[in-house]
Amino acid sequence: MALRLSEIVARFGGELVGAGEIEIARIAPLDSADAGDLAFLSNPKYRSQLATTNASAVIMASLDPGCRAAAILTPQPYLYYARVAQWLNPLPDIQPGIHPSAVVFGAVAATASIGPHCHVAHGATIGPGVVLGAHCSIGENVEIGADTRLAASVSIYANCRVGCRCLIHSAAVIGSDGFGFARERDGAWVKIPQVGRVLIGDDVEIGAGTTIDRGALGDTVIADGVKLDNQIQVGHNVVIGPHTAMAGCVGIAGSAVIGARCTVGGGAVILGHLRVADDVNISAGTLVGKSITTAGTYSGTVPFLDHKQWLKNFSHLRHLEMMADKIRALETRLAALENNA
Repeated sequence: MALRLSEIVARFGGELVGAGEIEIARIAPLDSADAGDLAFLSNPKYRSQLATTNASAVIMASLDPGCRAAAILTPQPYLYYARVAQWLNPLPDIQPGIHPSAVVFGAVAATASIGPHCHVAHGATIGPGVVLGAHCSIGENVEIGADTRLAASVSIYANCRVGCRCLIHSAAVIGSDGFGFARERDGAWVKIPQVGRVLIGDDVEIGAGTTIDRGALGDTVIADGVKLDNQIQVGHNVVIGPHTAMAGCVGIAGSAVIGARCTVGGGAVILGHLRVADDVNISAGTLVGKSITTAGTYSGTVPFLDHKQWLKNFSHLRHLEMMADKIRALETRLAALENNA
């Protein structure tokens, strides 16, 4: 697929600097782009590459005198790049129908595509334009909204609901039992039935190997526009607010409530029954051990702190030995002064 720069600007806006007839076939990084490629500059540290790039055009916030290529000027180059990349790389066309090896008991829309060896249980509803990759397992009474796509080997347990235009990657498990047990006096564990559901909104993306547990009594809720990376664990009765994004290997314990438009860095852990306010940014590897009531960026382990305070404290940690030497020297001088008094 090739697009002229004038077509791109007509669709997405921005200011075109250069020839609108230039054809673009793909998006590429500044340092490896060739003729026919559209590159982008969103991080100023790569600005020096503008002078040497072979890209036919560059998306950037403001015109740089060192840039030899045509340019599209826009306030948000990274967002603009994402939209152009979607246009240049559309999803594969749907081939409606049910593969002969699939076992289907539920209702499947005529425009849906059910891949090899899928299982769709009784009472399940598969909406129009839905794609189930090979070996997907859809439990009883599951609802999957229009134009949602499941990659191979996704499992959705009974009674869960997935909205429209979602994308769920391979080996994700939706609706498995939450980790709920009561302890006997002798130390044995008694399983607590997990009878809630997982409710997933529209336009949600769930990464490969991510697991979302069903609620113990109420529901686990993933709101519209949430983006979850690979290998994330979402415990039972967790609520994640609209348009929150989480990087890989985040762990969220049961009944935590995460606000809207939050970001959570890779490997962060949020303990159970806590609340995180809207517009909170949690840095990678942070252990959230208490509720966060104010928007902002938070970092650290034990304890986690406001990000600026954590950076200040961490800078002191690197010099603890030197500080200890100074304190010992001051104590020695103080003792000498007291002895001479």
